[in-house]
Amino acid sequence: MDKRTKPKGRLCTLCNVNRAALKRPKTLEQICRECFYTVFEDEIHRVILDNHLFKPGERIAIGASGGKDSTVLAYVMSELNRRHNYGLDLFLLSVDEGITGYRDDSLETVKRNEIQYGLPLKVVSYSELYGWTMDEIVKLIGLKNNCTFCGVFRRQALDRGAALLKVDKLVTGHNADDIAETVLLNILRGDIARLSRCTSIITGEDGPIPRCKPFKYTYEKEIVMYAYFKKLDYFSTECIYSPNAYRGFAREFIKDLERLRPRAILDIIKSGEDFRISTSTKMPEQGTCERCGYISSQKWCKACVLLEGLNRGLPKLGIGQSRGINSERNTNMKQANGTQNLQSKQCGSLDF
Repeated sequence: MDKRTKPKGRLCTLCNVNRAALKRPKTLEQICRECFYTVFEDEIHRVILDNHLFKPGERIAIGASGGKDSTVLAYVMSELNRRHNYGLDLFLLSVDEGITGYRDDSLETVKRNEIQYGLPLKVVSYSELYGWTMDEIVKLIGLKNNCTFCGVFRRQALDRGAALLKVDKLVTGHNADDIAETVLLNILRGDIARLSRCTSIITGEDGPIPRCKPFKYTYEKEIVMYAYFKKLDYFSTECIYSPNAYRGFAREFIKDLERLRPRAILDIIKSGEDFRISTSTKMPEQGTCERCGYISSQKWCKACVLLEGLNRGLPKLGIGQSRGINSERNTNMKQANGTQNLQSKQCGSLDF
């Protein structure tokens, strides 16, 4: 390239040919778009290979919400599967929580992604599984603790949807920021059991369907940049019911740390990976829920306890610590003798 055609501005530090288009949040390298696409995709490919996430011939469900993370995940998984011949059968799996003006709009994005990427789509709903929508739950319980219901129900709904698809694994778009937030939250809550596994790139191997996180070391900012430069079709509105979510405060703290020290996110994940639980610490024993068969350390899983409270007009049943849940459930059931039983579907109406 001669002086007359040399691009103006700082050159890409990787190819030294094209003009730099962005500074990577993770490394602070100034690189061009094409080099960014390459390093972004190659890093995820390396994570998949190094951690042996998939085997040829496996059926893989991609948790698809229509947001930036899941949309980029679907696009990149589709590209890498084709380019590197993973030999995977990919599917999109969405959960309709029943949030008017939010989830109904985001599902339209997922339906477009189904056509754009040529991936079959399966949608399961809270209404179908539990007999309740989040709109109805929020109307009953208000905006406090509503995220507890949604988080518990959504996790189980994804597993049940994956079981319907008969997939071998479920992949989610949890990124490095999400995992760092979860490490911090589990420390603040004193949740040793979750702290010991929240940084694992594969979880749920003792449950119905293992979950994988190919974006474990991928920064949220880079996912946004990738989606923007690639002009991917995604839904960017935040959930209308989560402005006061506890996780939001941890997220702001993580962002403040990142501004001061970009590697803080990866360092928090590394700290979580290296935590050692004392051998004297009693960990909950995993079993199965007596009511629906879902994995649980209690007689009833959290979803069944929450659903029981909703159906008996006691929505606060099961909110907070799980200690004494069964005895509390029995007490509240006695108190609810005069309360109309709504007879909604029990948790787990779709069997594994």
